Amino acid sequence: MIYGDNSQNRITNCPVFAMWFTDGVTRSRPKPAMCHNGAVTETTKTPMLRSLEKSTLEIERHVATGGWDAPMRLFALAYARRALDEHPELSDELPADVQADAITDPTTLFSIEQEGLPEVDTIEELVTRIVWPDNVDGASLAVERIVLPPGSETQLPKDPKEAEAALEDHPERQDVRIVVSVLRTGESWCAIRMKNFDDPTKVLSGENLVPGLVEGLRMGFSEEAWQSE
Repeated sequence: MIYGDNSQNRITNCPVFAMWFTDGVTRSRPKPAMCHNGAVTETTKTPMLRSLEKSTLEIERHVATGGWDAPMRLFALAYARRALDEHPELSDELPADVQADAITDPTTLFSIEQEGLPEVDTIEELVTRIVWPDNVDGASLAVERIVLPPGSETQLPKDPKEAEAALEDHPERQDVRIVVSVLRTGESWCAIRMKNFDDPTKVLSGENLVPGLVEGLRMGFSEEAWQSE
């Protein structure tokens, strides 16, 4: 099934692009893959990075339609033109007003939502178990988090459960939705929406806004991920 605005770019329930999980053995983090040096500007963005930015923002808008207090959601990313060439049957899922032959840009990405995520306690536990097959070119993770003003975390209790309760009741807490996307070739893009400013025009967007999640999501494409299988 294909869904959402710009719906030709999203597919669900497609086993061709399904991830799988390791047996739970946590892998160490790989060294970050850097695409380039210096800050990204509109003039320095590559066509691939622009496509990843577009896909990330589309996924964020799609996830936002489900409201807040939502679970983690994971998407595989695949180059649309190549996916259609290798799996012509995907064209049958396109909306009636979208022709497969019209998708000619090689950087256009399909996003394929992954179902049946395992029950995990932390994001790290999830990303350290993901292994992506060769036909998946990237991944996106959507997750909600609570953030506090700088320095406030030092006032939280040491006990994890007490800290979680204090965080939930903190008067200065900010609820945010984070969508992080990475490509196998190293590019990354992030989108952050604050609950207090729940407006698609006020979504923060940048290449490496959440470096820890970017690095973690890349683990599913590392050589070590395959060796752990």
